[in-house]
Amino acid sequence: MRTEEGRKIRRAFIAEPGAQLVSADYSQIELRLLAEVADVPALRKAFRDGLDIHAMTASEMFGVPVKDMPGEIRRRAKAINFGIIYGISAFGLANQLAIPRDEAGAYIKKYFERFPGIRDYMEETKAFAKKNGYVATLFGRKCHYPDIAAGNPSLRAFNERAAINARLQGSAADIIRRAMVKIEPALTKAKLNAKMLLQVHDELIFEVPEGEVAKTLPIVKRIMEEAPMPAVSLSVPLQVDARAAHNWDEAH
Repeated sequence: MRTEEGRKIRRAFIAEPGAQLVSADYSQIELRLLAEVADVPALRKAFRDGLDIHAMTASEMFGVPVKDMPGEIRRRAKAINFGIIYGISAFGLANQLAIPRDEAGAYIKKYFERFPGIRDYMEETKAFAKKNGYVATLFGRKCHYPDIAAGNPSLRAFNERAAINARLQGSAADIIRRAMVKIEPALTKAKLNAKMLLQVHDELIFEVPEGEVAKTLPIVKRIMEEAPMPAVSLSVPLQVDARAAHNWDEAH
């Protein structure tokens, strides 16, 4: 979707006459779960206050005011924020940002210095996985990594990165599935005719009669944001962006 060709493909998905496509998308759910699971006070506060998390990270790391921040600085912080979740290396970040490897390494080092809870979370997760062979999502679902103690360094490192990420991605997957289970009966109770068509990562897509869009959007948004409850109560609020249009690209 970041390319014109991708957007053209999305424009090919259209609603039936008399209906609209609704896209409801969790905003930065994995970063929110990172702030929750790793207990990072600065990130938690930023999400609770509704701040631009990438601008806040850039300000923390580079000492640049959030107001009127250059787009390039925010873009670097965004790449680091999402890269850290996936265990990005200095080499990988350097390629992504087209900067020297030592500069990328310095960014990652500084990030962990500013948010030490994230490094602790990563080390604790690796140690737990090596001892037990699995990690668990916030809901207790186990993700198994038997090769995390492998003698092959490349295989071991891959499993370490996967285990770190699984607690976040796995929890996000649990949350959206809980939302999917709850949405259909809620729509039926409200006598609405929306059809859930598709789940794509952190996004749900519905086909909704045009006359029911205004009533459907707040129900979908509320249930998705409250989906962890009552099993898990998050201190970091979830945010869902929901929009309606005649094709998937315009709705996103």
